[in-house]
Amino acid sequence: MSSDDRWLERLRLELAWFTGQAALRSRGAGAILRFTHVRPRRRGAFQPLREHEITPQFLDRAIRALKRWRYDFVGMDEVCRRAVTLPEKRRFVALTFDGANKDLISFAYPVLVRHAVPFTIYVPTAFPDGVGEAWWLGLEQVIARESRISLMMGQKEQRFVVTGNAEKQALFSHLESWLRALPPADVSAAIADLCTRYRIDLAALSRAASMDWEDLARLAADPLVTVGSATVNYPVLANMKDTAALRELTMGKAVAEAAFHREIRHLAFPFGDRASFRRSHVVMAEEAGFASAVSAIPGIVDAEGRTNLRALPRISWGGRVRSLRMLRVLVSGVAFAPVKPTGSLTS
Repeated sequence: MSSDDRWLERLRLELAWFTGQAALRSRGAGAILRFTHVRPRRRGAFQPLREHEITPQFLDRAIRALKRWRYDFVGMDEVCRRAVTLPEKRRFVALTFDGANKDLISFAYPVLVRHAVPFTIYVPTAFPDGVGEAWWLGLEQVIARESRISLMMGQKEQRFVVTGNAEKQALFSHLESWLRALPPADVSAAIADLCTRYRIDLAALSRAASMDWEDLARLAADPLVTVGSATVNYPVLANMKDTAALRELTMGKAVAEAAFHREIRHLAFPFGDRASFRRSHVVMAEEAGFASAVSAIPGIVDAEGRTNLRALPRISWGGRVRSLRMLRVLVSGVAFAPVKPTGSLTS
C-alpha cells in the first residue's frame, strides 16, 4: 500500500470514528487481531519491518481499551463456536500472534498475564527446532549494512546502490516482493547467496529471533494459551505444488502435536495475504483436520456460519497506526464490507 493510499485509508477510518459509526453500528460477531512483533521501539531510520510491530505499552493500552468497550476476550475454540451460533449480546475479540517470535515471551507475555486474557500463538515448527530461515531478517541486515548490493535474480546478477533511507526502504520492498513470489527452494538459494556474499549468519539470526521449545512449553502450560500451527517452514503455499503444500500443513500439525502432547486444532496460513494461499489450501486445511485456519485478509467474523472457519479474516495490527480510535473503528466492523456466505465451506 502506497503512502497516499495509507493516508486515504486513515482518513476514512478517522471519519468513521468522528461520525460515531464505530460506537453505534458494530457489525458481525467479533474480530480476530493479528500481531507479529511486540517489543520496545528500536533506534534507526531504516526499519522496514516496523509496520509489523507494536510496543508492549500499546498492547497494554489496547487491552485496557477493549475491556472498556466491553469486548469478550476469547480463544480460537470459542471463536469457532461463536462463528456458527446465533449472535451473542457482547462481541468478542481474539488476540493471535504469528511466528513464535522471541519477543512474545519477553515483552508481550507479561502484559497478557497481567490482564489474564486468552491468546493464540501460531508456531512454524522449523523455527524452535533451530532450522527455520527468517529470510526477511537476513534481507533487512544486508540492506541496513551495505550501500552497494549485488545478487543473482534469476539467471542475471543485479546491482543496486542505496545510500539513503528511502532508497533502502524501496529496495527492501522490491526484493521482499521478488522473494515472496519464488518457490521455497529458490527463496533459500537466493537468500543463502545474498547472506554468504555479505557475511550474514542467517541461521544465527533466525535462532535468536525465535522461541525455542522450552519457551513454547512454558506458554503451552498456561491454560489461557492456545497453540496453533503455522506449518513447518512458513512458506508461501501458493508457490508450492499441492502435494508439498499439504505436507507442510500435515507435518506442521503432527510435529506440534508431538511436542505439546495435545491436539492442534488451529492453523495460520503463512503470511496470510490474498497472494499467499488459494482456495485449494482452504480445502487442505479441512482435510488435514484443522477446525479453523486464519488469514491476514482484513475483516470481521460473522455469526450463524456466514464466515468460513478455514479462511477466517484477521485485522493485522502494527506500527504504522498507533491509535485506539482506529482500533475501535476496525474491530467494530464498520470499515469492512458485509460478510458474504461462503457456500459449502462454512464449518
